[in-house]
Amino acid sequence: MSSLMAVKVQKRHQDVLFLRAAEPVRRMNRDFQIRFTAILLALLTTAAVVYAGYNLQAERQFQVPDDGVWWFEHQGKLTADRVDAGGPGTRAGIKVGDQLTAIDQHEVNSTAARTHQLYRVGAWSKTTYSLVRQSVPVDVVLIPVPAERSQYNWLRLIGLIYLGIGLYVLLRRWTAPGSTHFYTFCLVSFISYAFHYTGKFNGFDWTIYWGNVAAGLLQAALFLHFVLTFPERHWFVRRHRWAIFAIYVPGLLLLSLHILALAFLKASEVLRWNLDRLEMGCQALFFVAAAGVLLYNYRRASTPILRQQLKWVTRGTILAITPFTLFYVIPYLTGALPTTAMKVSVLSLGILPLTFGYAIFRYRLMDVDLIFKRGMVYTLAAGAIAGAYFAVVAGVAELVHLQVPSSGPIGLVLAIVVTALLFDPVRKWIQERIDQFFYRTGYDYRKTLIEFGRELSSETDLDKMLSAVVDRLSRTLLVDRMAVFLSDGETSQQFVVAKSFGMAQTSGLDLSFLGTPRPEDAVGHLFFDNTHQVPRETVNAQQAIAKLDLNYYIPCRAQKHTIAVLGLGKTVEGDFLTSEDVELLETLAGYLGIAIQNARLYASLQQKVAEYERLKDFNENIVESINVGVLAVDLADRIESWNSQMEVMYALPRRQALTRSLGEVFPAAFVEEFYRVRQNPGIHNLYKFRLGTPTGESRVVNVAIAPLVTKDFSVIGRLIIMDDITERIELEAQLSQADKLSSIGLLAAGVAHEVNTPLAVISSYAQMLSKQLQGDPQKGALLEKITRQTFRASEIVNNLLNFSRTSGTEFTAIDINKIISDTLALLEHQFKVTRIKVQDERSAYLPPINGNAGRLQQVFLNLFLNAKDAMSNGGTLRIATTNGESVSVMVSDTGTGIAQEHIHRIYDPFFTTKTTPREGQPRGTGLGLSVTYGIIQEHAGKIRVESRHGEGTTFYLDFPLTRKAVNA
Repeated sequence: MSSLMAVKVQKRHQDVLFLRAAEPVRRMNRDFQIRFTAILLALLTTAAVVYAGYNLQAERQFQVPDDGVWWFEHQGKLTADRVDAGGPGTRAGIKVGDQLTAIDQHEVNSTAARTHQLYRVGAWSKTTYSLVRQSVPVDVVLIPVPAERSQYNWLRLIGLIYLGIGLYVLLRRWTAPGSTHFYTFCLVSFISYAFHYTGKFNGFDWTIYWGNVAAGLLQAALFLHFVLTFPERHWFVRRHRWAIFAIYVPGLLLLSLHILALAFLKASEVLRWNLDRLEMGCQALFFVAAAGVLLYNYRRASTPILRQQLKWVTRGTILAITPFTLFYVIPYLTGALPTTAMKVSVLSLGILPLTFGYAIFRYRLMDVDLIFKRGMVYTLAAGAIAGAYFAVVAGVAELVHLQVPSSGPIGLVLAIVVTALLFDPVRKWIQERIDQFFYRTGYDYRKTLIEFGRELSSETDLDKMLSAVVDRLSRTLLVDRMAVFLSDGETSQQFVVAKSFGMAQTSGLDLSFLGTPRPEDAVGHLFFDNTHQVPRETVNAQQAIAKLDLNYYIPCRAQKHTIAVLGLGKTVEGDFLTSEDVELLETLAGYLGIAIQNARLYASLQQKVAEYERLKDFNENIVESINVGVLAVDLADRIESWNSQMEVMYALPRRQALTRSLGEVFPAAFVEEFYRVRQNPGIHNLYKFRLGTPTGESRVVNVAIAPLVTKDFSVIGRLIIMDDITERIELEAQLSQADKLSSIGLLAAGVAHEVNTPLAVISSYAQMLSKQLQGDPQKGALLEKITRQTFRASEIVNNLLNFSRTSGTEFTAIDINKIISDTLALLEHQFKVTRIKVQDERSAYLPPINGNAGRLQQVFLNLFLNAKDAMSNGGTLRIATTNGESVSVMVSDTGTGIAQEHIHRIYDPFFTTKTTPREGQPRGTGLGLSVTYGIIQEHAGKIRVESRHGEGTTFYLDFPLTRKAVNA
């Protein structure tokens, strides 16, 4: 409200400066005065409204207890002077003349002490009054009730009327004579009627109390000051300038007396009542004096216009002040307490701002006189219609009663109802004809305005709306040409022709004159009586105005910006538009401006919605396309987003995850880690976290947990990003194993060549000695052991050579099933001896793979032998082959299995669990699986193992398919 007032003041001031040239110093002083006055009034208005609002809130929260008795101090005692009929005092049995000595055994000897005890007890609580009635002590039980304060709401309504009319007049006619003074009077009146102390008398309550007292004394003085200077200064004021100051002296004296009485005299109910009566009498005297001044000015008015102005102002003032003075002030001054009728008479003061507000806004009351006359005639005509209506109904009823007396009351009622129903359409038709007669074209204008407003509010398409505007106005006003000019933007002063009617040329024109500030803006429209003679305009503007040939340009404003201009020519008969036509167009221009702005906003909103949808789809596509799982949770840890990668990785559909809490979806280990890190701000990471899925799988993920924030950095949830690195971990393990085997292979190649030579020498000499000592069994046995260990060492060396030999092997297309069959044939006897059953589940047809049969036979031989060693007491060896994206082989046994702590080391060279072999089992070298791993890598295959200790072991081998060359 403050900013709006300041903007209005500056706009009006700029109009004045544009029309009037003054000296620079005088202009600066005037500008400073206007700004200072605007800021001061804005601050005072804001403070008054805020204080009134808090006062109303405090009044509703605090009930003032009342005992229904008017007590006054007499010889140090409180004596009942009046007892409200039907009040708490009457119900308790208190009588006039009773002396109050105590309340609940608390001594009471003053009005202040009584009020304090009542506030202590509160409303609707039982309390005991100790009285002295004709020297006889009497105790009565009294229940205080909340004090009657309903009249305060009516007074606040009057105050709001004062403030609303004052603001309207001030903002609409800031430069009108007396508008600032009138607003000050309205603001003070608002404070006087809206401020009501509760009786708590804290700091805020004292502010309300003194504000009410000061405003009540100032209100009447301001009003008398106003009528002495409006619409022109009274001759007495012109001769005696001190008279204006003298008006405020009585109020100032009464305010000082009020302050001194409360500060230095003993506060009592009689003192307060006397002060109120004195102030009320002064206020009424000033109001009556003001009415007398207006009446005097009305009778002495020198011009008919001034006399017409003062006639309505004087009558309104007398109508407002007379009920208040006769029915409230005079009885109150004579000692009467406020009654309901007295309180209702205060409402008549609300007529004052209505009368003067209209006088200031129009400053000419000739139109009011016309409206009054038409209104009186219309009222009399409507009354005649109503009288005829009821006369016909009564006549028919009487006729029925006379003709059919046996019908009784029921027939009479039916006759009245039937006649009323039949006559009502006739009454409405006559009423409509009277409306059209008295309002003539204005009647059709109002209908047009209503229909037009409905169309504007229901149409959001700008082009269709402008077409409807042009069509409706051209038919209603019967103009020969018109156009609607739209600005390029809300604040742009460049206009283009959007719609036109009856115009030959609308393009290539300079329309900058529509956005040029000019004095006529204050009038509400721009008028050219001769479009071919506009000397004040520029050359380009003159040409455009002549070609358009439009006489009226009416701006359509919204939020103080001109967003469109209505251009209209003369009527088809060659006449100018009437003043009623122009007023109607100015009214419609306001609706049209808002409608155009709404249509533009709607179009902009549609565009933004489309952009938002595209951006939303684009962002969702990004989230759905990335190869990491993304989910979002709110502050209550409920899942709000779940992308497709999360569905794949966690094996849980989105519809089953959304709106559920994290604890319902994820395992307890993850939820525990989430709650641990979410307590701290920032981004937190969980590396290589093993996450169990609903299907029983275990995935290794890197988790990032970050706060989900808005544009203003408010945290609205958490963003969780899961990167599935399970396959990456496996590849890293394979790469590490390959690097390890490569290093060991290089070492093994060098060691094998160096060891083979001495092994050959030892083996040769041992065999030679064995032949020479054939007759010595003991030494022969020793030499035999040396020979066997030499062969074993040679076998280890050969394995090392095979392990280190990673290239140079010839690869051809081979059948994996045949290699497995050949290997099983080699071990058939050993399987029978060890009671191992072979379960063959190989596919009947497998595509060939590219490999080396001998080396792959070594792979299966190692796997089968390891399975045989693991099943020392017999078991089942299961072999299966399948065909898919690759050729897969599964080798599974039911042996002792591999401990979990050994799983990651089984491919390490020289690592073996056969350090203490069972009977009949060879001692392990630790190179079998290492060599197997190397051969699989040569064939670009993969090998993985699953095993549980005591439950058996399963190896999975995958070989890529052979790619056949395509003949050109």
